[in-house]
Amino acid sequence: MAYFPPQLPLAEDLESRTVLRKLARAHQALAELKGVADSVPNQDILISTLSLQEAKDSSAIENIITTQDDLYRSDSAGRQFISVAAKEVHNYALALKEGFLEVRRTGLLTNSDILRIQARLEENEAGFRRMSGTKLMDQAGLVVYTPPQHPDEVIALMTNLERFINDETLCDWDPLTRMAVMHHQFESIHPFYDGNGRTGRILNVLYLVRWGLLGSPVLYLSRYINQNKALYYSRLQAVRDEGAWEAWLLFMLEAVEQTATQTTKLIYGIKDLMQDYKERLRTQRPKIYSQDLLNNLFWHPYTKVEFVQQELNVSRPTATKYLETVVELGLLSKHRVGKENLYLNDALFELLSNAAQREYV
Repeated sequence: MAYFPPQLPLAEDLESRTVLRKLARAHQALAELKGVADSVPNQDILISTLSLQEAKDSSAIENIITTQDDLYRSDSAGRQFISVAAKEVHNYALALKEGFLEVRRTGLLTNSDILRIQARLEENEAGFRRMSGTKLMDQAGLVVYTPPQHPDEVIALMTNLERFINDETLCDWDPLTRMAVMHHQFESIHPFYDGNGRTGRILNVLYLVRWGLLGSPVLYLSRYINQNKALYYSRLQAVRDEGAWEAWLLFMLEAVEQTATQTTKLIYGIKDLMQDYKERLRTQRPKIYSQDLLNNLFWHPYTKVEFVQQELNVSRPTATKYLETVVELGLLSKHRVGKENLYLNDALFELLSNAAQREYV
């Protein structure tokens, strides 16, 4: 039998005392993250760098695995991807960025936005499901969940979800409670033939931006889910089977609290590293320091002459001189890849790699 999610908002009060205490801690962690992220002068650096990390973790949940090195080398190569997995991850990061820009522009998160996000992820225009037969199976091939089957049901539920996301007058739940309910509802509707999990995780971040809890999409929520995948899926299903909302809400709020705390530490690390590079570049004679050059070195761990040319509006010989000088200072390492050189910000690469390997306990 297919599961048919209830219309939102629910009649029941989901915010128990335990949930309210957890909400307070999650909000505190989010507020600190928003503050430190907003203090970074060039927000594009965080969005570009951290969106790839989020993309890698979210894609890993779907068994799309790529290494840190493949990921950043592909990014430095433009749209020339080292592997199919790296391409999938970059599609996710691009969908996240495009969704963020649209939410920031309109102040809304609509079904049109959701459709565009999924289309970017899957590189097709299949849209919402129009045929029955979709079922979720475990690794043994056993059916573990059957979502709504009729296309009219999918449309009706997504229309209801769109209103729930954007209409603040529907209920007085805390925004984080609403986010957790939204995520459960979206994954239960399972509106697409493919890409539901990744689309749903992008919606989590964009929802926080839409409600003003984040200024930019920098929360590492997917890593916590990936490291607690079995619990995540069991809590999802327990709501459908038993109405176990409190356990689901506590899981999602724990994810917000822990990932916000870890991402705050990572951003502090990036800020400190940028300040160190800035001071060391300023001592160089002849002078090569500029804010644009510093931004280029932190856009992603890898850069190349072409990027410095474009972003600093300098000639190729000048861009080459800048990068070679930074190598001499020990701030970059030079790597020959094919017919071109890539310049690696080793300290940033190590910082991001260590963050990627950190376990939540």
